[in-house]
Amino acid sequence: MPPSRSTSRVPLSPPTDRASIPANMVRGALIGVVETVPGVSGGTMALVTGIYDELINSAGRLVSAAKQLVLGPHRLAGAGDHLAAVQWRIIVPVAVGMVVALLGVAGPVSVLVDAHPVTTRAAFFGMVAASLAVPLRLAGGPVRMRDGAVVAAAAVAAFALVSLPPVVVDPHPVLIVAAATAAVCALLLPGLSGSFLLLAIGLYQPTLQAVADRDLAYLGLFLTGCLLGLAAIVKVLQWVLAHHHRTTMVVVTGLMLGAMRSLWPWQLADRTPVAPDGDWLVPALVGAAGFCAVVAVLGLDARTRARTGQGVPEEIAGVEHPGPGRRP
Repeated sequence: MPPSRSTSRVPLSPPTDRASIPANMVRGALIGVVETVPGVSGGTMALVTGIYDELINSAGRLVSAAKQLVLGPHRLAGAGDHLAAVQWRIIVPVAVGMVVALLGVAGPVSVLVDAHPVTTRAAFFGMVAASLAVPLRLAGGPVRMRDGAVVAAAAVAAFALVSLPPVVVDPHPVLIVAAATAAVCALLLPGLSGSFLLLAIGLYQPTLQAVADRDLAYLGLFLTGCLLGLAAIVKVLQWVLAHHHRTTMVVVTGLMLGAMRSLWPWQLADRTPVAPDGDWLVPALVGAAGFCAVVAVLGLDARTRARTGQGVPEEIAGVEHPGPGRRP
């Protein structure tokens, strides 16, 4: 049987299996922090820190191992093969960093967003604006007219989604599970914010409060929904990234661009954007600082690759790999 494309594809991001465990914990902490902020995607941060592909592939292996254990045949041996392919030195520290960050910052971030909404949105607006370069770089090759049309369509869809007015609902168990399923799907998709989806559904504050209060009943239901969402989408994402990599990155660019509407610093309670008023200079400077911080991180990453000779993987450069039965 010829090897599948997903097993032979080049990683989207530079090899990180030699990175230190503390560095991966920091990456996980960054992902956990941004996931508490409506409008900022944890998937985007995974792209920026260079571990998105490793996380998706490892999550896919975990899902395959669970499926093998349930459905067989050769359950233990088959599951063992998948588990052996998981990049544990990456996902375990990242998971630990995420959990620690979520437990530590969920309460303060909620307070900060409520107390200083304009300034915090300005910071995140600048960071996401600079992060637009990441999926464009991963797409590889020159920008075409078709790419512009795809970006525009994805941006319009994301803009419409994040323009939905906030709602307030009772945290019913079924709703908690459903919301967590949608939120973890957004976590895996750069440009879509899981926290924003929770905000649109009306479960943002209850979820952050449950994390801050260590509400195990609520968190258990939320974890169940996350596992369901992970099982439902990760294999689809693997296939899409393996077979339609460039198009996926172009779509991600549009989603990130449209989602920036939710981070416009000056907006009313119903999310209607308004012109800057009052002391607009401080938010503008904070936004510029966030932009420059991400640019600095991306520049450091580029210099590190050049110094270590890692370069840009073939798929990032726009070189398609032949599928099964096709000659290069």
